Amino acid sequence: MSTPSFPAAADVLATVPKKLFIAGSWSDAAGGLTMPVDDPATGEALCEVADAGPADGQRALAAAEDAQEKWAATAPRARSEILRRAYELILERADALAALMTAEMGKPLAEARGEAAYAAEFFRWFSEEAVRIDGGFATMPDGKNRMLLMRRPVGPCLLITPWNFPLAMGTRKIGPAIAAGCTMVLKPAPQTPLSSLALAGILAEAGLPAGVLNVVTTSRAGEVVEPLLTGGHIRKLSFTGSTQVGRTLLAQCAPAVVRTSMELGGNAPFVVFDDADLDVAVEGAMTAKMRNMGEACTAANRFFVHRSVAAEFADRLARRMGALEVGPGSRPGVDVGPLIDRAGREKVEDLVADAVARGAEVLVGGSTPEGPGCFYPPTVLTGVNPASRLMETEIFGPVAAILTFDDEDEVVATANATEWGLVGYLFTQELNRALRMSERLEVGMVGLNTGLVSNPAAPFGGVKQSGLGREGGRVGIDEFLEYKYVAVPV
Repeated sequence: MSTPSFPAAADVLATVPKKLFIAGSWSDAAGGLTMPVDDPATGEALCEVADAGPADGQRALAAAEDAQEKWAATAPRARSEILRRAYELILERADALAALMTAEMGKPLAEARGEAAYAAEFFRWFSEEAVRIDGGFATMPDGKNRMLLMRRPVGPCLLITPWNFPLAMGTRKIGPAIAAGCTMVLKPAPQTPLSSLALAGILAEAGLPAGVLNVVTTSRAGEVVEPLLTGGHIRKLSFTGSTQVGRTLLAQCAPAVVRTSMELGGNAPFVVFDDADLDVAVEGAMTAKMRNMGEACTAANRFFVHRSVAAEFADRLARRMGALEVGPGSRPGVDVGPLIDRAGREKVEDLVADAVARGAEVLVGGSTPEGPGCFYPPTVLTGVNPASRLMETEIFGPVAAILTFDDEDEVVATANATEWGLVGYLFTQELNRALRMSERLEVGMVGLNTGLVSNPAAPFGGVKQSGLGREGGRVGIDEFLEYKYVAVPV
């Protein structure tokens, strides 16, 4: 298989509009304000993009409202074909999109290219769901009336995406909205707006009508978002981000009773039983921990390993983690790119320091390299005190904290002792235990003998304070549809 030839980031950057995308046109923010987009590998600015204010948000919402009725009446097959064309365009430009993501977010090029393929799959999946929106017809129990059920788009949506998967989180929300017949205002994370702007261009090229998707880049999220949610015209919010911000947005949705779906924080347990295949478990750990440098809500956060195999598991994992090459994501052979910014790296540094101060042993990593950029080495800690802050905080970095356990009831209680419940990972070869543990873990998803759960065909989401609703799968489009019941006397 040939190695992809990635274009230079500067060449790709030159092709991406740096303005707001509203009503099918590119425009400056009010007052011509701009904000920098930084390269986390160097700390230097890549470019400036439009920095929207509240008036720009209202302009985007007005465009979405104006387009809603006509878009809702568009044939499902037409919506499907737009998504299919966009899917094909993303695949055609996967290398360029990868170079763009690596520049603004830092992940290695090979991983960024994988994200481009993953992102495209959401458009393919929902292109197929667009033509399968159904309803129902039934005779009422009294026999005198008929019930007609239809599905209708919920209306203009506000989509808020995070920085860690800047392309895929956009397609995961935009895909079902387009398929359902909803118009949108998309607010990407300020750290990674370029992928969303490129995606807007692709969708326009694929034939998406003006006003259906409007992209507002801003460094002043609170000023822009709150008026949209409280004004009574946005009918649906889809948000991916921290639980803390999610709580704030829920409060802002309350006055207008805005429908919400949220994928929030995680504190994923990674449980390895004594009968686990350690080759499979270590491989799963590398995926669950090191995907996206650990900057993922699905990242394994707490490693619980049976005491009888803990030393061997930790040694194997440390050797694998220590062999990874750290550097700029654009450099060939690099496995681990920089963290998103200095604040993110300082958080990881503080969590590791706290764990070490409480008695943890560093098997590999654990110290910040000198030089530019926001790099942090893959780190394995053993003997972690359960009171360490990283046990109750989403690490969002390449740190594996290992604790031991002796029996099933003990590990279930410890794994569930968190406000979050997004995903859990479970490694065992005993079928009864696998089913029992999958039911007992208080999470929305379980990786059974695998470190990867994300798939466009699967319903993605969590329980407790990890969110509301699901994205992807057959139910993903339901978040953007309402039921309408028509009573028909006969």
